[in-house]
Amino acid sequence: MLGGVYVSELINWLNGVLWSTPMIIFCLGVGLLFSIFTRFLQVRHVKDMVRLTFRGKSSSAGISSFQALAIALSGRVGTGNIAGTATAIAFGGPGAVFWMWMIAFIGASSAFIESTLAQMYKQKQDGQYRGGPAYYIEKGIGWKWYAVIFAVATLLAMSLLMPGIQSNSIAVAVENAFSVNTYITGIILIAIIGIIIFGGIKRIANVAQFVVPFMAVAYIMLSLIIVLVNIAELPAVIGLIFSSAFGADAAFGGIIGLAISWGVKRGIYSNEAGQGTGPHAAAAAEVSHPAKQGLVQSFSVYIDTLLVCSATAFMILFTGMYNVEGPDGGYIVNNISEIPAGAGYTQAAIESVLPGFGASFVAIALFFFAFTTIMAYYYMAETNVAYLIRGKYKKYGMFLLKVVLLLAVFFGAIREADLAWALGDVGLGLMVWLNLIAILILAKPALRVLKDYEEQKKAGKDPVFDPKKLNIKNADYWEYEYEEDQKKNKDKLSS
Repeated sequence: MLGGVYVSELINWLNGVLWSTPMIIFCLGVGLLFSIFTRFLQVRHVKDMVRLTFRGKSSSAGISSFQALAIALSGRVGTGNIAGTATAIAFGGPGAVFWMWMIAFIGASSAFIESTLAQMYKQKQDGQYRGGPAYYIEKGIGWKWYAVIFAVATLLAMSLLMPGIQSNSIAVAVENAFSVNTYITGIILIAIIGIIIFGGIKRIANVAQFVVPFMAVAYIMLSLIIVLVNIAELPAVIGLIFSSAFGADAAFGGIIGLAISWGVKRGIYSNEAGQGTGPHAAAAAEVSHPAKQGLVQSFSVYIDTLLVCSATAFMILFTGMYNVEGPDGGYIVNNISEIPAGAGYTQAAIESVLPGFGASFVAIALFFFAFTTIMAYYYMAETNVAYLIRGKYKKYGMFLLKVVLLLAVFFGAIREADLAWALGDVGLGLMVWLNLIAILILAKPALRVLKDYEEQKKAGKDPVFDPKKLNIKNADYWEYEYEEDQKKNKDKLSS
């Protein structure tokens, strides 16, 4: 028991360090810097983002842009959208929603930079594309030691620390809705996930491209119904979000710092911009120019936060099914004090409009959202195993990874939610710090690639990447293998 207290204190201390005020300033600052450097590409290139999402095909080595988007959204659209948004409101007030929007808007530029870098420095291993922060840190900066630290941190976060958040939310929601024991839910989860992850990236992509869009659209449609039923509350809710974000609302004036902190933290957890997770899927896409997939991944940030997170926030705020805890432990708002912060707020919001439907719908939505997120976590972890272990020992590393992740999923389903979230925050915080430093250092080549894309588009061309022309070194795949692969794909199609 005493040991457990010390572990809990250590985890909380780490979270305090990793998610301190400097982290919040750093995240917002880097996103704003990239927004300025790219001349707010998240506004200028929205049309291209949408168009490129549905173009392109998969190949024997890579997946399509849409499949890469679906995998990235699998990681983004999960517990953070349902439970995380509710938690941000519970501890940061309605104003936290504004700061979630803000980190999504400026974070879209960070997502572009990191995903473009992943495409630039990707490589082909065992017949398929691999890439991500570890690869672009080593090839772009030349810091092998730093790349290894990131790969190890990501491997720990994606396989051991973060899957438990998703499985815990699924198990709690299923127990609340259907009275199913968390042990049973844990066993069912590892059985289904095991079947999929043992099938490799193609199977993960195929599942994600169907499940994620279907559930996201269903969830957003339900939120629109709830908003329409309570449409008279629209001006008051919008006004409350903005006034409490800046401390103008007297009730929430004392927690403006918490609104920013919780909004940014849960926003980053949800949309993953700058976190270093999205680049893994981005590198697997089959495209002719890195900027194309960078733009697609920027769009995924909008889908995640501006659509799915906003859907949750509006359902909760429009129905008034939330509490807000003050810094002293008392309640600033106490509407549903018997319900703990998290997915229960969303369930209560839906129940208030559609009695008998809320608990089961949120449980099903959480199951699919969190389930696909675990699949995405596995793929990211697998990519970093491929980076760290080469040769004959790689297959043993891959098998061990699968076992560890499935155990983490099971134990996450049966343990306390607070510990699951705390562990996940530690893993996420490590990745964010390491990745943001790396993409700041590598901003110049990524900006060169964006300029090249824009110039080719202006000239009426379909942009094709040539690293030699841009004086970008170590983009080995593009320099030595891209043209040969394109020729093989054409020959295969013609035959």
